Amino acid sequence: MTQATALRVQAFTTGDVAAQCSATPGWVQQYQQMSPGHFAGQIRYLDLQGVEVYEECMNTRVEQHFNAPPGSLAFCFDGSDNALYMLNGESHNTWITPENYREVAVVFGPQFVQRHGLDVARLEGLFMAPLTCQQNALFTRWLSGTLTRLSATVDPISRDALTQQLLDDCLFILDNACVCLDRSSLQRRSDERQLMARIGEWAADAPDETVNLLELAQIAGVPLRHLQQGFKTYTGMSPAQWLRLRRLNGARRELLTSAGTTVAEVAMNWSFWHLGRFSNSYRALFQELPSETLKRSS
Repeated sequence: MTQATALRVQAFTTGDVAAQCSATPGWVQQYQQMSPGHFAGQIRYLDLQGVEVYEECMNTRVEQHFNAPPGSLAFCFDGSDNALYMLNGESHNTWITPENYREVAVVFGPQFVQRHGLDVARLEGLFMAPLTCQQNALFTRWLSGTLTRLSATVDPISRDALTQQLLDDCLFILDNACVCLDRSSLQRRSDERQLMARIGEWAADAPDETVNLLELAQIAGVPLRHLQQGFKTYTGMSPAQWLRLRRLNGARRELLTSAGTTVAEVAMNWSFWHLGRFSNSYRALFQELPSETLKRSS
């Protein structure tokens, strides 16, 4: 007989992308803020001992470089396009969320995957492809409501029963899902994702390095025209805009962690040579002056 137990939902409210990034254990990821405003994020997390449930909300656009925990199988339901995206431990992805983004995810850990004989290799070709199903929105609402209910009640429920339901529902949705892009669109999206993955790997390995457009095209391994087209389609912005936002995020990280420095020194470290323009651009993106960020670091 399955023993019922009280399940505890952990909730984190964050005011910075770095805190949001670190709130999901086991994931390798890097976040950068990509639209103006005071960042506000929330993560709700339920650990079912081998299976994890997440709900993530963010108000600004955020660039994410991430890959799932090794050996895992993740079902991620994107609230912006009502699609399911599947990831495994080999999935590396770079993308930019829309504003007011919400996602729920069920992550089956490596031991659970092995114990239940989930043959991840047979899912090749489906990872990171947008999958549509009539049940996507219904399951997303139910899962979010379940987290809300478990946050507000102390009534014990069966962990095993909930875990089995999550597995059955995810596999049912996968069985009824269809790829919502045609073959040529999928290939184009795959090429764009590979381009962004190469840039994402470079950005993760060299977070404090600044480059120009031609150097970025060389890193991506494509002509500048292809870089511009891929960037515009995949992120909605030009490479030049992306590089500028990346430098502003890098300056913010330095201001938050480097006591004893000055705003001018940080600005020059990130190739902002006009202090007044740097301060205006920084305030437009983060809704505070760089001097205010520096005060908080001390």
